[in-house]
Amino acid sequence: MSAPASSMPPPVVWSIAGSDSGGGAGLQADLKAFEAFGVHGCTAVAAITAQHSLRVCRSEPVAPDLLEAQLAALAEDLPPVAIKLGMLGSVDNVHCVARWVDRLRRERPLALVIDPVWRATTGAALAASALREACLDELLPRATIVTPNRAEAAWLLGMERLEAHEVPEAARELRAAGARAVAITGGDAREPGGDGLAADWIDTPQAQGWLTLPRVDTPHHHGTGCVFASSAAAALALGHCEADALVLAKLATTQALRRGYAAGRGAGPVRPGADFALVRGGLPTLHPDRPTWAPAGFAPLQPVCMGLYAIVERAEQVESVIRAGARAVQLRIKAPGGEGLRAEVRRAVAAARAADAQIFINDHWRMALEERAWGVHLGQEDLSAVAPQDLERLRRAGLRLGISTHSYWEVCRARAEGPSYIACGPIHATVTKKMPWRPQGEDNLAYWCHVLEESVVAIAGMDEERSRQAMRCGAAGVAVLRGLVQAERVGETVARLQAAINQGVWLPRRAPPARARPTLAGPCAARGDSWTEPLGTSPRSVER
Repeated sequence: MSAPASSMPPPVVWSIAGSDSGGGAGLQADLKAFEAFGVHGCTAVAAITAQHSLRVCRSEPVAPDLLEAQLAALAEDLPPVAIKLGMLGSVDNVHCVARWVDRLRRERPLALVIDPVWRATTGAALAASALREACLDELLPRATIVTPNRAEAAWLLGMERLEAHEVPEAARELRAAGARAVAITGGDAREPGGDGLAADWIDTPQAQGWLTLPRVDTPHHHGTGCVFASSAAAALALGHCEADALVLAKLATTQALRRGYAAGRGAGPVRPGADFALVRGGLPTLHPDRPTWAPAGFAPLQPVCMGLYAIVERAEQVESVIRAGARAVQLRIKAPGGEGLRAEVRRAVAAARAADAQIFINDHWRMALEERAWGVHLGQEDLSAVAPQDLERLRRAGLRLGISTHSYWEVCRARAEGPSYIACGPIHATVTKKMPWRPQGEDNLAYWCHVLEESVVAIAGMDEERSRQAMRCGAAGVAVLRGLVQAERVGETVARLQAAINQGVWLPRRAPPARARPTLAGPCAARGDSWTEPLGTSPRSVER
């Protein structure tokens, strides 16, 4: 395992679960996932199974005093940032774990991820009704994330089975039972005449929707649920918020399925790897209404390389930056609509059309459509407020669409609409707009440029040198606002920025990190070290 950039040790994550003698699931799978994320995994054996790839032959919980001894030993020297729970085997062991979660949380923030194992994939029942009640009463109210598949969610809620249309309501019920976030995974759900998609419904403080990737059709899927839950726990330990942790869990599990292999005569184990988040075009989509993959996309940028993307606040400034040579401009007027706004939009569109420049209208999509602008730029809240049929109107009219993003789940939400470009920020701290996001830095920008097939625009805090480095990261464009609207000599400023951008295109490409850093404080973010904060920043809200 490679060491982190700082000298600090990796965060510690515990797995309290069953031991799989076949090496495919339980504690054995959890340790593989922890290794893929670069965290230090510790284990406490809660149950012992005698099993192979065809069936579970026997399962026994360990004595509560032995589980207690394991947890006490770990707490003395290796206190966790996150805990993943799997098969506990007995009500007494549930009581023991609940006491320890409370005890540990009195000392420091602690994330708890629950994989409610009740039946092995080979068919052996591993939980009784008393264990179910203990899970509902004692574990769910303490859970940061609970990750049942559909069968497990139905079991928790006392249902025979869970149909696709019932999944969102089931997640809401599990959150009402105390879980801070829920992911009902869809790997066990194959709909009649299915569309080849693996869709997980996530319900978190940050986002809700269908997290979707193409299904990996393989017989070797033993340990899938364990890897998903332990990956989520590792991501939380590294400082990610719940929604981002579930995106990373989805990525890690999908790659683990692709790398699964036969080890016996039955279902073989999945195999996580450290490069799981680096597959180009491999990020899932996140849609609030339906599972979707490869949506009908918006028209592409022309040319693909935008270069300087000038953001200004008045039509007069649009004319000024276009005269100075800018050929991609955004009119960003935050005032509500009216004839004054329409006059500004109309004037800006006319100026851009005369110069054969691309003009994007921020937020006011109806007016952009009516005045025949080149494109529209939407923030995440604005995107959520636009009805699907209206997005389709924009697409059919040939408008380009840009969407702002700040983290994994927002990128996945943007991808679900097939945008012309994805704006990633804030790359650097500025004072234009207060937000809860930490600056992403150039490492994250290089990461997004590597994994996204969509054009990436770098936004926030850009000057000449930062613009040069953004292009070195692979950005298709560099968005600049304050540096232009406050410039005394706009022509000179545009020329200097364009020169820096052109130089950056020819610099050696910056290598991406294995994963993007956290940008929104998660449940473990009070750790306050380099695992949870980009270098050179603090956990305070940044301004853009």
